[in-house]
Formats: sequence, C-alpha cells, structure tokens
Amino acid sequence: MPSPGADPRHRRNNFDALRLIAALSVVFSHSFLIAEGSEANEPFIWLTGNQCILGLVGVFVFFVISGYLVTESWCRSPLPGRFLLRRTARIYPGLVVSIAICAFVIGPLVTSLPLTAYFHGPELRDFLAKTLTLNPGPLSLPGVLFADNSVGLHINGSLWTLRYEAMMYLMVVILGMLRLLRLPTCLALTGLGIAAVHFEKALTPLGDIGEWAWFLGFFGAGMVLHFLRDRLVFDWRGALVALIALVIFAPIGQLIMLFPLAGAYLAIWFARRYDAWLDYSRYCGDLSYGLYIYGWPSEQLVMWLSGGRAAWWQVFLGSLAIALPLAWLSWHGVEKWALRWGRTVGRRPALAVAPASADG
Repeated sequence: MPSPGADPRHRRNNFDALRLIAALSVVFSHSFLIAEGSEANEPFIWLTGNQCILGLVGVFVFFVISGYLVTESWCRSPLPGRFLLRRTARIYPGLVVSIAICAFVIGPLVTSLPLTAYFHGPELRDFLAKTLTLNPGPLSLPGVLFADNSVGLHINGSLWTLRYEAMMYLMVVILGMLRLLRLPTCLALTGLGIAAVHFEKALTPLGDIGEWAWFLGFFGAGMVLHFLRDRLVFDWRGALVALIALVIFAPIGQLIMLFPLAGAYLAIWFARRYDAWLDYSRYCGDLSYGLYIYGWPSEQLVMWLSGGRAAWWQVFLGSLAIALPLAWLSWHGVEKWALRWGRTVGRRPALAVAPASADG
C-alpha cells in the first residue's frame, strides 16, 4: 500500500528508480574525487580505459531520460508559458533550499573566518548569484575549505550540469514554437551532439554553447526515442544488443561519443519496464534530484568532519546517511508541492492531469 503522501497519478515504470541509480552513481564517483582529490582510482575509469567515470554515465542517463520525458511533456501540452513554469518548478524550489543550506548552515559551520566577515564578504554574494543563475562555477564560499586537496574549496560540484539542462528546455520550447519538434530534427540534433563530442577541443572557445552541444547527443537521443516509442520494440533482446555495443565502444575509445546510439536505448528500455521491487518512489517519493543536489555537499561535510582523512567508501556511505534524509525532506517538503503547483497554475479545466513521470 502506498504511503499517504504517494501521488495518485504515479506511473508503473522504472523512471524514478533509474534516476535514483544515476544519482547514486554520481555520488559514488564523487566520493573518490572528494576523498583523494582525483578520480584515478574510480573503478569505471580503468574499466573504460580512462574514458569516463561511472558518475558521468549517470549524467548521460539523466539527459537521455530528460530528453524523452520533456519532449513528451511539450507534445502533450505545447504551451510555452506552462512548459517553462513546470520546468522551473522542477529545478528551482529544491535548488534554492539546497543553496540556502550550503550558504547559511554548512558554510558558517566550516568557515575559518569570523561569522561577521563570512556574511558580509563579497564571496557569499558571488556564490548566491552564481548558483541562482545556474552558473557552472567553480562554486566556493568564503573561508570554507573542507579538505586540503584539489576540490576542497568546492561547495557543490554537481550543480554545473543544471545550466545545460535548462538550455535543453529552452531548445525544446523554441523548436516547438517553430513546429520543428519532430523526429528528423531530433535525429539531426543527436548527430550534432555526437559530432560535438568528437570535436570537443574545437568547441572549448564557445563556452556554454560548446558544453550544451556536448550534451546534445544524449538529450537528443532521448527525444528521438520518444518519437519512436511506438515503432521500436523495447525488449531484452534489444537491450542485450545495446549492452554489447557499449562493451565494444569502450575498448575502441568511443564510449562517450557513441553512448547515444546504444546507451539511450538501454536506459529507456529499463525505464519503460515496471519492476515492482524497484518502485521505491511509490512509498517514499522521488529522491533522485534531492540526492543529486545534496550528495556533493554531504560528501564534503563528511570529509571535513573526518579532518580530511576519510577514505572514499567512508565518504560515500557517510554522505548517503546525510543526503538521503535531506532528499526525502526536499521531496516531501518542497519539490512535490512545487510540481503540483506548476501543474495546476494556468491549467485549463478540460485538460487531463499530467503524468507525474513527465516532470522529471
């Protein structure tokens, strides 16, 4: 039986479970970076021949899922104002609370400065301005050093992807308004994203546009799969082929570039399934976004409490003990109410209630 707070519109699929797995992978990989100042010992690094960490694959999965569900959301209700309102309601309310906790709870606890200097210095205002405008950082707070390593200054190294997620939302609106949100366009965007990974160094001078293009293949692959959802067969045989393809991509050094061609199918196949034992969100809510935004600060806090001596596994497990309860509070105290508000504001009485999963 679902908890009293369970959403009655809850869908029977694995989208929430996959998002949680992706968030856990990000926290796992970051535990090495935060504990050791490097991800050189992260297992996926050597499994892929130094191509990427497991957490980066988790980020790819987030973008694939987002491309799939956000496209569905626009196609179901192609109203720019409502669409952007719902996307804002998905990102900002939980993020604002997380920023406040970092700036006004963790920062004052850890800072080496007097509290007067901490609160009145320009660095705090700079941190708030960067985070609220989704600036990818680096993000630091005055006098805050969690550990004496390469990332000890960074208050939240997970937030950098949110800017490019928001840019994808704007792209969907523009394409939708121009009546270009169709399969051929999405195929072209996916190809452009794959090319952007190949020409990554050449795109560096383009700044945010180059980063957006780098993520475009993953988001675009999700868009493509949305338009092909009734034409493709999503079954274990296709998933096996996709998995074998990913295994082949790794040794030839093309795992990241070619991930949209196989990894996207594997992710959406798994997400469209329904495995009751994975349906945690029916009982305790969708914890994935909360874990994503609280994972890094929790890991840094564990590192600071250990005097900079915690091993990666201590950082990982200790951070989960902090971040998962915060994610639960974020969902039940902030996120689900913001999403409900975003779905109801401006809704026409004749419109059906939107499925919960499309708000991910």
